[in-house]
Amino acid sequence: MFKNKKFTSYSLVFMFLGVLYMFFFSGLQNDHLNILTPYLQENYGWSDLKITNPVTVAAVVVIVFYLIIGTAFVKYGVKKVLVPSIILIAIGCGGIAIAGENYSIYSVSLFIVRTMVIPLQMGGFMLAANWFIKYRGRVLGVITVGSPLFSVAGIGVLTSMVSNIGMKNSYLTIAGIILLVGILTMFFIKDTPEELGLHPDGMDHAPYSEEDSNNEDISLKKLLSDSRAWQLIISYGILQFVITAMMAYMAVRYISLSTPEDVPNLFVSKALLWLSIGAAGGIPMSYVLGWIDDKLGSIKASMVLNILFFLAVIPLAIMPVGGSTPLMALWAFGVACMTGGVPTMHPCVTSYVYGRKLYMSANKWIMTIQAIPMAFALTFMGAFNKAGQLSTAYYIMIGMLVVSLITIITMRNIPDANAADRDYGKSVSM
Repeated sequence: MFKNKKFTSYSLVFMFLGVLYMFFFSGLQNDHLNILTPYLQENYGWSDLKITNPVTVAAVVVIVFYLIIGTAFVKYGVKKVLVPSIILIAIGCGGIAIAGENYSIYSVSLFIVRTMVIPLQMGGFMLAANWFIKYRGRVLGVITVGSPLFSVAGIGVLTSMVSNIGMKNSYLTIAGIILLVGILTMFFIKDTPEELGLHPDGMDHAPYSEEDSNNEDISLKKLLSDSRAWQLIISYGILQFVITAMMAYMAVRYISLSTPEDVPNLFVSKALLWLSIGAAGGIPMSYVLGWIDDKLGSIKASMVLNILFFLAVIPLAIMPVGGSTPLMALWAFGVACMTGGVPTMHPCVTSYVYGRKLYMSANKWIMTIQAIPMAFALTFMGAFNKAGQLSTAYYIMIGMLVVSLITIITMRNIPDANAADRDYGKSVSM
C-alpha cells in the first residue's frame, strides 16, 4: 500500500490519529475511573456507586447513541460528526477539572465524556473499513495499540499527574490535548480514499468484491432475521461486557485484596508495575491479531482473542490477598491483549461478514444491541463489590467467555464478503 505516495501520506496521518482516538476512547470510557474513584473517595468521601452513576446512566443512553452516531456517519460522513464530538469531550474533561465537590457539574461532565467517546471508537472503525480491505486487520492492529497503551502508560501517567499537579490541572491538560486532536482531524482526515480519487489499500482499481455489491441499507428487521448478526451480537457483546466490567473495577479489586504492607494499596504498589510490564508484551498482540485476521480470516483471529480473555479474567478470580506475582503477570498480559484485541477484531469481523460498503449499516444496529447488556456492566460489578463477592463476578464472566467462544466457533463457515480482494495465505507485507 506504500507504493502510492498520496495514499501513504493520508494513511500514516490516519494511523497516528487513530492511535490517539483509541487511546482516549479506552481511557475516558471507563479506565480513568481507576484514578477518579480512589481520589474522590479519599478527598470527598463519595461511594463508588455515586462516582460511577453518571457513567452507568450514560451507558444506558449509549444504547441508542450507537444507532444515532452510526446513522449520522452513514448520512453525513465521519468527519462532520467526529470533530464536534471531540470538542465536546474536551469540554467534558474541563468540567471534571473544575467540578470540585459540585456533584452536578461532575455528573454532567462525566456523562458528556462517557457518551461522546463513542464517536471516537466508531469513527476510527469506519475510517479503517473505508480505507482498507487487504490490510484492514494490520492497520486496525496499529491504531488499536492506543487501547492497551492507555492501560500500560495512561493510567500510570494520569495517576502521577494527579499526585503531582492535582486533579484539576490533570484534566485540563487532557482537555487541551483532545482539542488538538480535533483540530488535526478537521484538517487532515478524509472519509474515504475515493474523495481523493484513490482506492482502498492504494490499489490502482476499485475493489473486485464490490463490483456486484448490494449497498442497500440494512434495516433492523433484516438484521434480526440474520443468524450471522446474532452470532456477532452474542460473541462480541460478551467480550465487550467483560472488558467494560474488568477495566472499571481492576483497581477496586486489587484494593480489596490489599494488606497493611501494601502502601498505599496493592494496585499502586505492585499491580501497576505488572500492568506496565505485561502490556509491553501485550501491545504487539493488537497487530498480531490483525495479521492473523488478514492471513487466516476474522473467525480464527476472534477465537485467539477469546482465549486471551481468559488470561485476564481467571487471575483476578483466584487472586489471593496480598497478590501473586505469577497471577499478576498473567493478568497484565491478558489485559493488554484484551484492550487491544477487541477494538482490532470487532470492526474486522463485522467487515468480514458484511463487507466494506455495508459495514456501518450493519454495525450501527449490532453495537446498539450489544450496548444493552454493556450498560449494566458497572452495576453488575458494583453489586457484587457491595456484597463483598467480587470473586463470584469474575467466575460468572469466565462462564460467559465460554459461551462467546462456542458462538465464535459456530461462525467458522461464514464466508468473507471481500474475499476477492484479500491476500489469504500470501506473505505480502504491509
